[in-house]
Amino acid sequence: MEKTTLKLKDQYDAFKAENPKTRIRDAAKQLGVSEADLVAIGHNTIALKADFENILKEIKTLGYVMALTRNDHAVHERKGVYTKATFNGHIGLVVNPDIDLRLFMNAWHFGFAVHEGERQSLQFFDQDGEAVHKIYLTEQSDLEAYGALVSKYKSDVQGEPLQTSALDKTIIEKSDDEIDIVGFQQAWLNLKDTHEFFGLLGKYGIARRQAMRLAPEKHATQISVDSLKQIIENVSERELEIMVFIGSRGCIQIHTGKAQKLLQTGPWFNILDPEFNMHLREDSIDSVWLVKKPTTDGIVTSLEAFDKNGNIIVQFFGKRKPRIPEREDWRQVIADFAKAI
Repeated sequence: MEKTTLKLKDQYDAFKAENPKTRIRDAAKQLGVSEADLVAIGHNTIALKADFENILKEIKTLGYVMALTRNDHAVHERKGVYTKATFNGHIGLVVNPDIDLRLFMNAWHFGFAVHEGERQSLQFFDQDGEAVHKIYLTEQSDLEAYGALVSKYKSDVQGEPLQTSALDKTIIEKSDDEIDIVGFQQAWLNLKDTHEFFGLLGKYGIARRQAMRLAPEKHATQISVDSLKQIIENVSERELEIMVFIGSRGCIQIHTGKAQKLLQTGPWFNILDPEFNMHLREDSIDSVWLVKKPTTDGIVTSLEAFDKNGNIIVQFFGKRKPRIPEREDWRQVIADFAKAI
């Protein structure tokens, strides 16, 4: 075990010397290992016990932090305080105006306290070593509380290679003729809540991107990647409050608020506000859909972007809460766009 760890550490050190600006996620891919493998061998990394629910319940003691959730094509960073972490089976919620998360704890397998220079964080990974969620301290965080938390949940086993295992994340789409399309479309039209949509896909055996193609008429319209950006730019100009959903296999992270400072950097379309940052890689987007779902509060409209494999990258909604209709200003932005195409 020690020999394997040392060999990887030497390889990573050599890689960093030649590629000092490459992010650890990309370095892992180039070295043929997982990000968690590289995090685990860090000089100041501490492995944590797999008591993730209790760790998350105590994050509130750290005060003001930055939560980060990402997938291959988008990054969601939101600053605030963790409060109200609750769990029901493998499903967890952190719900407050700052940090808003949907947690799927069966995907949380490894955890570490990571010290990179002056940056300190808690990082959590899936069974295959892919990051599900990270929490970074800020200048306003409670360092003493962080030290106490790490000490309390420090694993008895340190420095050993991780026992990761590959996960098959391939999305299988049935052929359309195997699907009850009429039944599916009627069930879509009968939706009472947006949260029912996932169950609807399972009931009819339909992949999410496939559902866009098979949706009832005028309930899913494909638009261009540039159109997505135009809509967000319009939202920014009008200072509307929206919701931005980006997820990993173990966490969906949600921002509710404005998207004010927009910046294009190469292929990345960014929102760079004081409390919220989004980094969206446009050249990884294969299709974008304007989606309408019925609810008891009226139609709810979203923008949904997918990669070439059918994975959802990001979703945008107008700011809303249960039992309150969708915002008219968001609907107006979408209506104005629809008139222009």
